[in-house]
Amino acid sequence: MSRNDAAPGTVTEPPGRIRRALSLLYVQCLIGVLAGAAVGWLWPTLGADLKPLGDGFIALVRMMIAPVIFCTVVHGIASMGNARAVGRVSLKALIYFEVLTTVAMVIGLVVVNIVKPGSGLHVDPSTLSTEGLPPEATQSHESVSAFVLSIIPDTLPSALTGHEILPVLLISVLFGFGLNAAGEAGAGITQGVEKLSKVLFTLIRWVMRLAPIGAFGSMAFTIGSYGLDTLRQLSLLVGSFWLTALFFVLVVLGTVMRVNGLRLLPFLRYIKEELLIVLGTSSSEPVLPRMMAKLQHAGASKPVVGITLPAGYSFNLDGTAIYLTMGSVFLAQALGIDLSLTQQLTMLAVMLLTSKGAAGVTGSGFIALAATLSAVPHVPVAALALIFGIDRFMSEARALTSVVGNGVATLAVAKWEGQLDEDRAKAVLRGEIPYACAPEADHTAEPQADPVPGEQPAETGPKAAAGTDRAPVPAAG
Repeated sequence: MSRNDAAPGTVTEPPGRIRRALSLLYVQCLIGVLAGAAVGWLWPTLGADLKPLGDGFIALVRMMIAPVIFCTVVHGIASMGNARAVGRVSLKALIYFEVLTTVAMVIGLVVVNIVKPGSGLHVDPSTLSTEGLPPEATQSHESVSAFVLSIIPDTLPSALTGHEILPVLLISVLFGFGLNAAGEAGAGITQGVEKLSKVLFTLIRWVMRLAPIGAFGSMAFTIGSYGLDTLRQLSLLVGSFWLTALFFVLVVLGTVMRVNGLRLLPFLRYIKEELLIVLGTSSSEPVLPRMMAKLQHAGASKPVVGITLPAGYSFNLDGTAIYLTMGSVFLAQALGIDLSLTQQLTMLAVMLLTSKGAAGVTGSGFIALAATLSAVPHVPVAALALIFGIDRFMSEARALTSVVGNGVATLAVAKWEGQLDEDRAKAVLRGEIPYACAPEADHTAEPQADPVPGEQPAETGPKAAAGTDRAPVPAAG
């Protein structure tokens, strides 16, 4: 007899509160983060040696990202059936990305000029060296034309085996349009792609069970390798950067949510598990599949989520945008270089290009800053040595801000396209329609959403079939 089949006349005692809490992924991740910080602080050498735990977890998730994006985008475009609608969604998303990225950079520029975190350091430029910096920070960086050409993969399969998101998006869009144009011949492939995506999300759910271990290893490495002494020395920069990122999230992104009839704080509660995973791993990549599933569960249509969210990982890095302006001006202040307003605005224009294509992996913001300093020779690249030791402590804030920003962007674009079920979104954010894993026994069944209190059951038949595709993908965690 299984543990669920209690004997007649007996009462099964529900699990205790502590046991229920420990079964939640975000609680497990929080424990992993705190334990990793303690190990890195008490035993720095051991903490530094635990880096493979975090790297291994991120590698496991990263190997799934390209196939997940491909299946989601292809099925979304094929089910949308309208090339003009896809172009409209893409254009609105790109305009939104550029506007919000510019706002983030301007906010960072204003804060760093008011706080002046580097003005008291008085560093002699002749004492700086590029020795010890990552090779990517000192090598020559590609031009705009080279960046555009790099989006085109060598072969169709090679896009799925690389580490860049933009080539995957390109072949996914082309393949989706190809299925549309193929008519009946493409219908069977579209169904196969949808079934494959369900298998992939099942694998993602299994991998995400290792998230607490990955968060533990990454945090132990960060504290063990860089220590808290380095953080204390440049605490004004780190503190002002975190507060600026928090201001951007609460005020700017909060305003975007309000304008679209939603509230930010319930949304942050809804994605708290993803935020803790990002905090522990310093990377936004591991939560991309989960964010896609959760945004669809919240009422955004699959095509809009499939196009907007992956594109945001290359074009809407709000946290990196704040970091670029604050980091570059901080280094100039530390070296005693007085940047004029024109020079700062020139750097901002360059950053709008160098920030693109920097996927949400640990250290990508640092490399983007190096590319900016190389393109605008107001500050020597060797000055990056001043913040290399604390970059990891700012990486978490960059990734957290970008994850929230991309989630808000997806909901906003869905609302503007009429592809957001507002009543469902509000009910989900209030916790009335909880996000839960699909049953292990039946991975092929599409999860059914609980009805919103006070609403009639969803219609079935041809009328319902004609509606927008908002069914959530299989839950990733």
